[in-house]
Amino acid sequence: MNASAVNEAFARLAETMGGMAGAVPRPEAINRAARMVEALLFAAPAPLSGEEIARVLPADVTPDAVMASLIARYHGRGITLEKVAGKWAFRTAPDLAYLIAPDAPEPKKLSRAVMETLAIIAYHQPVTRAEIEDIRGVGLWRGTLDMLLEVGWVRMRGRRRTPGRPVTFGTTEAFLIQFGLDRLSDLPGLDEMRGAGLIGTEVPDFAVPLPSDDPTLRPDEDALEADLFDQMAEERLAEDEPPLDPDDDLTHDRPAPAAPPVA
Repeated sequence: MNASAVNEAFARLAETMGGMAGAVPRPEAINRAARMVEALLFAAPAPLSGEEIARVLPADVTPDAVMASLIARYHGRGITLEKVAGKWAFRTAPDLAYLIAPDAPEPKKLSRAVMETLAIIAYHQPVTRAEIEDIRGVGLWRGTLDMLLEVGWVRMRGRRRTPGRPVTFGTTEAFLIQFGLDRLSDLPGLDEMRGAGLIGTEVPDFAVPLPSDDPTLRPDEDALEADLFDQMAEERLAEDEPPLDPDDDLTHDRPAPAAPPVA
């Protein structure tokens, strides 16, 4: 889409929004509001929500009109305006990422076990540790979940209403921001995975669940106890598990601690 088409589309959008509100905001009012939001987004340490943006806008200017103006303004430039986790942020244009990559610190590669666990939680949440192990078909070292909790991509949601009341896990807003997703439904589906070569056509019965962003506890979940973190730390000490090694790339699953002898 060329610049004239983008500007024309923005003009129609602004006219439609103005008609819904009863009056079309003056172009100078939108331009001033866009400059205000632009300054906020550049200075913000994290993406901003529509509510946060609306607080600084004049009463006759809507956040949608301002964001449409900024999207048109940055179309085709080195910086783009994107919506991630339901919030707005400036990002480097994907085709120019190579200019920044050489100077950026090299991120630590996560192991296959960690990435598989993260994918299972993202698609199947709320999910328990036992359910993760059942889907992967291999035992899960506790440090794998600890790492995902520490980086903030996974959270403890609640407790399943089953014997033992296991903890359920789900993804966080930080997960969406890290992977450039507006919502969980933006995760690739079965057709996209096959198109990318991640799943072969020889797996006809394979199904990808539809992930949900709903943070509300399910009917089979109870709320977490206030002291759950302390309780989990005590369990780790009782099991005599080694502490996490920051230099360990977790390239392999670790064996689960041996069960105590049966009397």
